[in-house]
Amino acid sequence: MTADVARERGLTIDQAGFDSAMEAQRGRARAASKFGSELRDSVKLSGKTDFLGYDRLNDKGVVTSLIFDGALVDVLRPGQEGQVVLDHTPFYAESGGQIGDAGVLVGAAARFTVRDTQKIGASFAHLGVLDAGELRVGDVVEAQVDSERRTAIALNHSATHLLHAALRKVLGLHVEQKVPWLPRIACASIFHTLKRCRSRNCGASRTW
Repeated sequence: MTADVARERGLTIDQAGFDSAMEAQRGRARAASKFGSELRDSVKLSGKTDFLGYDRLNDKGVVTSLIFDGALVDVLRPGQEGQVVLDHTPFYAESGGQIGDAGVLVGAAARFTVRDTQKIGASFAHLGVLDAGELRVGDVVEAQVDSERRTAIALNHSATHLLHAALRKVLGLHVEQKVPWLPRIACASIFHTLKRCRSRNCGASRTW
Protein backbone atom coordinates (compact mmCIF):
# COMPACT_ATOMS: atom_id res chain seq x y z
CA MET A 1 0.00 0.00 0.00
CA THR A 2 2.91 2.35 0.71
CA ALA A 3 4.22 1.72 -2.81
CA ASP A 4 0.80 2.59 -4.29
CA VAL A 5 0.68 5.88 -2.39
CA ALA A 6 4.25 6.73 -3.43
CA ARG A 7 3.53 6.05 -7.11
CA GLU A 8 0.47 8.31 -7.02
CA ARG A 9 2.74 11.12 -5.84
CA GLY A 10 5.55 10.42 -8.27
CA LEU A 11 7.81 9.02 -5.58
CA THR A 12 9.83 5.83 -5.29
CA ILE A 13 10.57 3.71 -2.27
CA ASP A 14 13.73 1.88 -1.25
CA GLN A 15 12.26 -1.61 -1.37
CA ALA A 16 15.61 -3.33 -0.78
CA GLY A 17 16.29 -1.14 2.23
CA PHE A 18 12.80 -1.78 3.58
CA ASP A 19 13.16 -5.54 3.13
CA SER A 20 16.54 -5.48 4.90
CA ALA A 21 15.22 -3.43 7.82
CA MET A 22 12.12 -5.62 8.13
CA GLU A 23 14.18 -8.81 8.19
CA ALA A 24 16.39 -7.31 10.90
CA GLN A 25 13.25 -6.44 12.88
CA ARG A 26 11.92 -9.97 12.47
CA GLY A 27 15.25 -11.27 13.78
CA ARG A 28 15.02 -9.07 16.87
CA ALA A 29 11.45 -10.21 17.47
CA ARG A 30 12.42 -13.88 17.13
CA ALA A 31 15.39 -13.40 19.46
CA ALA A 32 13.24 -11.69 22.09
CA SER A 33 10.59 -14.40 21.86
CA LYS A 34 13.20 -17.18 22.08
CA PHE A 35 14.88 -15.55 25.09
CA GLY A 36 11.57 -15.18 26.89
CA SER A 37 10.68 -18.80 26.14
CA GLU A 38 14.06 -20.06 27.35
CA LEU A 39 13.75 -18.00 30.52
CA ARG A 40 10.30 -19.42 31.28
CA ASP A 41 11.50 -22.97 30.60
CA SER A 42 14.67 -22.73 32.71
CA VAL A 43 13.19 -21.27 35.91
CA LYS A 44 9.93 -22.04 37.68
CA LEU A 45 8.56 -19.49 40.14
CA SER A 46 5.66 -20.14 42.48
CA GLY A 47 5.02 -16.55 43.56
CA LYS A 48 2.91 -13.80 42.02
CA THR A 49 3.80 -10.24 41.07
CA ASP A 50 1.05 -7.65 41.49
CA PHE A 51 1.01 -5.21 38.55
CA LEU A 52 0.38 -1.58 39.56
CA GLY A 53 1.45 0.11 36.35
CA TYR A 54 -1.97 1.26 35.15
CA ASP A 55 -2.05 4.14 37.62
CA ARG A 56 1.63 4.72 38.45
CA LEU A 57 5.09 4.46 36.86
CA ASN A 58 7.12 4.55 40.08
CA ASP A 59 6.74 2.39 43.16
CA LYS A 60 8.71 0.54 45.82
CA GLY A 61 8.89 -3.24 45.70
CA VAL A 62 10.60 -6.11 47.50
CA VAL A 63 12.96 -8.43 45.61
CA THR A 64 11.45 -11.93 45.88
CA SER A 65 13.75 -13.77 43.43
CA LEU A 66 16.97 -13.20 41.50
CA ILE A 67 17.97 -15.16 38.40
CA PHE A 68 21.48 -15.36 36.97
CA ASP A 69 22.68 -17.62 34.17
CA GLY A 70 19.37 -19.51 34.18
CA ALA A 71 19.37 -20.31 37.90
CA LEU A 72 17.97 -18.80 41.08
CA VAL A 73 20.60 -16.98 43.16
CA ASP A 74 20.67 -14.99 46.40
CA VAL A 75 22.66 -12.03 45.10
CA LEU A 76 23.53 -10.18 41.88
CA ARG A 77 26.88 -8.42 41.64
CA PRO A 78 28.05 -5.45 39.54
CA GLY A 79 28.19 -6.17 35.81
CA GLN A 80 26.07 -9.30 36.00
CA GLU A 81 23.13 -9.62 33.64
CA GLY A 82 20.13 -11.24 35.22
CA GLN A 83 16.47 -11.00 36.13
CA VAL A 84 14.91 -9.38 39.17
CA VAL A 85 11.46 -10.45 40.40
CA LEU A 86 9.48 -8.13 42.69
CA ASP A 87 6.40 -8.68 44.85
CA HIS A 88 4.70 -5.83 42.96
CA THR A 89 5.78 -3.56 40.12
CA PRO A 90 4.69 -0.74 37.80
CA PHE A 91 6.60 -2.43 34.93
CA TYR A 92 4.37 -3.91 32.22
CA ALA A 93 5.43 -7.43 31.17
CA GLU A 94 5.28 -8.33 27.47
CA SER A 95 1.76 -9.50 26.64
CA GLY A 96 -0.94 -9.14 24.01
CA GLY A 97 1.45 -7.92 21.33
CA GLN A 98 2.91 -5.11 23.45
CA ILE A 99 6.56 -5.37 24.51
CA GLY A 100 7.63 -5.07 28.13
CA ASP A 101 8.68 -1.91 29.94
CA ALA A 102 12.23 -0.70 30.49
CA GLY A 103 13.62 1.58 33.18
CA VAL A 104 15.64 1.22 36.40
CA LEU A 105 15.46 -0.42 39.82
CA VAL A 106 17.23 1.63 42.48
CA GLY A 107 18.14 0.17 45.88
CA ALA A 108 19.92 1.62 48.90
CA ALA A 109 23.31 0.93 47.27
CA ALA A 110 22.40 -0.69 43.96
CA ARG A 111 21.21 0.33 40.51
CA PHE A 112 19.79 -2.19 38.03
CA THR A 113 19.01 -1.12 34.44
CA VAL A 114 15.88 -2.88 33.17
CA ARG A 115 15.95 -3.55 29.41
CA ASP A 116 12.77 -5.63 29.21
CA THR A 117 10.08 -7.20 31.38
CA GLN A 118 8.80 -10.74 30.82
CA LYS A 119 6.33 -13.03 32.57
CA ILE A 120 7.41 -16.25 34.29
CA GLY A 121 4.17 -17.85 35.32
CA ALA A 122 2.41 -15.28 37.49
CA SER A 123 5.65 -13.43 38.25
CA PHE A 124 7.20 -10.49 36.37
CA ALA A 125 10.92 -10.76 35.62
CA HIS A 126 12.80 -7.50 35.07
CA LEU A 127 15.62 -8.32 32.62
CA GLY A 128 18.79 -6.25 32.60
CA VAL A 129 22.18 -5.60 34.15
CA LEU A 130 23.34 -4.54 37.61
CA ASP A 131 25.26 -1.29 37.08
CA ALA A 132 26.43 -0.75 40.64
CA GLY A 133 26.29 -2.25 44.13
CA GLU A 134 24.85 -5.63 45.09
CA LEU A 135 21.22 -6.69 44.91
CA ARG A 136 19.92 -9.37 47.26
CA VAL A 137 16.66 -11.23 47.79
CA GLY A 138 14.67 -9.24 50.33
CA ASP A 139 16.03 -5.84 49.29
CA VAL A 140 13.63 -2.96 48.78
CA VAL A 141 14.01 -1.10 45.47
CA GLU A 142 12.42 1.90 43.79
CA ALA A 143 11.02 0.70 40.46
CA GLN A 144 11.05 3.50 37.88
CA VAL A 145 9.52 2.92 34.44
CA ASP A 146 10.86 4.81 31.40
CA SER A 147 7.70 6.90 30.93
CA GLU A 148 8.61 8.27 27.48
CA ARG A 149 9.19 4.77 26.13
CA ARG A 150 5.96 3.46 27.72
CA THR A 151 3.94 6.24 26.10
CA ALA A 152 5.49 5.64 22.66
CA ILE A 153 4.82 1.89 22.87
CA ALA A 154 1.22 2.38 24.00
CA LEU A 155 0.54 4.80 21.13
CA ASN A 156 2.07 2.39 18.61
CA HIS A 157 0.00 -0.46 20.03
CA SER A 158 -3.23 1.52 19.71
CA ALA A 159 -2.32 2.73 16.21
CA THR A 160 -1.75 -0.86 15.08
CA HIS A 161 -5.24 -1.93 16.13
CA LEU A 162 -6.85 1.17 14.60
CA LEU A 163 -5.08 0.53 11.29
CA HIS A 164 -6.10 -3.12 11.38
CA ALA A 165 -9.76 -2.16 11.97
CA ALA A 166 -9.68 0.37 9.12
CA LEU A 167 -8.17 -2.12 6.66
CA ARG A 168 -10.67 -4.83 7.60
CA LYS A 169 -13.56 -2.38 7.13
CA VAL A 170 -12.37 -1.22 3.70
CA LEU A 171 -10.65 -4.31 2.25
CA GLY A 172 -12.52 -7.11 3.98
CA LEU A 173 -12.35 -9.49 6.92
CA HIS A 174 -9.64 -11.53 5.20
CA VAL A 175 -7.05 -8.91 6.29
CA GLU A 176 -5.01 -10.34 9.15
CA GLN A 177 -2.52 -8.71 11.49
CA LYS A 178 0.61 -10.83 11.32
CA VAL A 179 3.28 -9.08 13.42
CA PRO A 180 2.09 -8.11 16.90
CA TRP A 181 5.53 -7.37 18.40
CA LEU A 182 5.90 -3.59 18.67
CA PRO A 183 9.24 -1.78 18.81
CA ARG A 184 9.75 1.57 20.48
CA ILE A 185 9.30 4.00 17.58
CA ALA A 186 7.66 2.51 14.51
CA CYS A 187 4.20 1.00 14.36
CA ALA A 188 5.47 -2.40 13.26
CA SER A 189 2.46 -4.09 11.78
CA ILE A 190 2.30 -6.26 8.66
CA PHE A 191 -1.03 -7.18 7.20
CA HIS A 192 -1.61 -10.20 5.02
CA THR A 193 -4.32 -10.00 2.38
CA LEU A 194 -5.44 -12.66 -0.06
CA LYS A 195 -6.15 -10.23 -2.88
CA ARG A 196 -4.48 -7.09 -4.23
CA CYS A 197 -5.61 -3.74 -2.94
CA ARG A 198 -7.39 -1.86 -5.72
CA SER A 199 -6.57 1.81 -6.10
CA ARG A 200 -10.10 2.87 -5.10
CA ASN A 201 -9.98 0.84 -1.90
CA CYS A 202 -6.49 2.03 -1.03
CA GLY A 203 -7.71 5.60 -1.26
CA ALA A 204 -10.66 4.82 0.98
CA SER A 205 -8.44 3.18 3.59
CA ARG A 206 -6.23 6.27 3.73
CA THR A 207 -9.20 8.54 4.44
CA TRP A 208 -11.16 6.25 6.76
